[in-house]
Amino acid sequence: MEHYHMTRGTYFYAIGLSYKKADANVRGHFSLDEGSKQNLLHQAKAEGIESLIVTSTCNRTEIYGFAEHPFQLIKLLCDNTKGTVEEFQQVAYIYKNKEAISHMFRVGSGLDSQILGDFEIISQLKTSARDSKKLGLLNPFSERLINAVIQASKRIKTETEISSGATSVSFASVHYILNNVKEVYNKNILLFGTGKIGRNTCENLVKHTKNEHITLINRTKTKAEAIAGKFNLLVKDYANLQEEINASDILIVATGAQNPTVDKHCIQSKKPLLILDLSIPRNVNQNVTELSNVSLIHLDDLSQMTDDTLERRKAFIPLAEQILEEVKLDFNNWLETRKFAPTINALKHKLLDFATSELETQRKKNSDFNEAQAELISNNIIQKITNHFAYHLKNDDMSTDESLELIKKVFQLEPTTHV
Repeated sequence: MEHYHMTRGTYFYAIGLSYKKADANVRGHFSLDEGSKQNLLHQAKAEGIESLIVTSTCNRTEIYGFAEHPFQLIKLLCDNTKGTVEEFQQVAYIYKNKEAISHMFRVGSGLDSQILGDFEIISQLKTSARDSKKLGLLNPFSERLINAVIQASKRIKTETEISSGATSVSFASVHYILNNVKEVYNKNILLFGTGKIGRNTCENLVKHTKNEHITLINRTKTKAEAIAGKFNLLVKDYANLQEEINASDILIVATGAQNPTVDKHCIQSKKPLLILDLSIPRNVNQNVTELSNVSLIHLDDLSQMTDDTLERRKAFIPLAEQILEEVKLDFNNWLETRKFAPTINALKHKLLDFATSELETQRKKNSDFNEAQAELISNNIIQKITNHFAYHLKNDDMSTDESLELIKKVFQLEPTTHV
């Protein structure tokens, strides 16, 4: 199937950038916080975009939607971030129709993740779809597609071992600490930021380091307290950040600010300090590396690490791709049916009009006309004819668009819109 129209002249696109070509700084320029994402959705609605799903994570920012031209979606992204069109063009990708669908499947399945098998993106896609639906920006095509992607993700999780072992950005950070810090159980660890990555990192810290000296700080203290309560950890006020940094041996920054929240002026201590920045955009200023006692690691560095877990996962890629193809085939079959359903319905109504007219003529000609029998026969014939056309449209090698146009022309049907 070549085209996915909702209305004439619009196509389904996936536009965005990811860790593959865009470094952390560039990804930071195009990152969307919750407020920016909502602004983008409202702008899209005001501009007449009929369906749109927006995701922004530490590894990628993407828009899936219908547009006449991809620049409409690129402009929405640039209008609501610090990124420019010129910068976008240098590192971005644009997929259309079939390629856009395939891309969403690979992203949602963890096959396109920076760390293979990291499924955190699927929850982002679910949340983004819900946000779009609330604003009336999730049409039947997009809703069916997102559900198919979720189904594929679930099957890959349960039918393969591509996500076996704890490997994600949050685990990779703890893995790095375990491999590079001696006697980690005895170190002072400060976690600054308790969003999703911060929460996952906190859980991995508790589970794998056996450390009882972990402190949490968050701008909103109640959020930190909610997480600390689960693990019996210490929480300090945001006002104490500098003091706690200087008391720490390891600082993990997982905040969602648009500008750096930690720089060299926060650090007065001369003892060794390992800083892991898990934020996009970067939330630790590069100037901390001017201090001889500080080591700075960013999530892009962590994601390049390979270990036995990741190597084992690679063996399950073929099976995961096979599952994707099966779910995609179901989706495309639904799409084909949806595409020609309006024309088949219009054809059925046309044939019913023919039958009604002929039945009326025969009723007048024959006094003993068996109306019930004639109606039953005509309805059965109409059903057989429409079924025959539907079968042809599903299985014929000829372009579905050409077949639809021919049927509409022969039977003088009203033009119909389709997916």
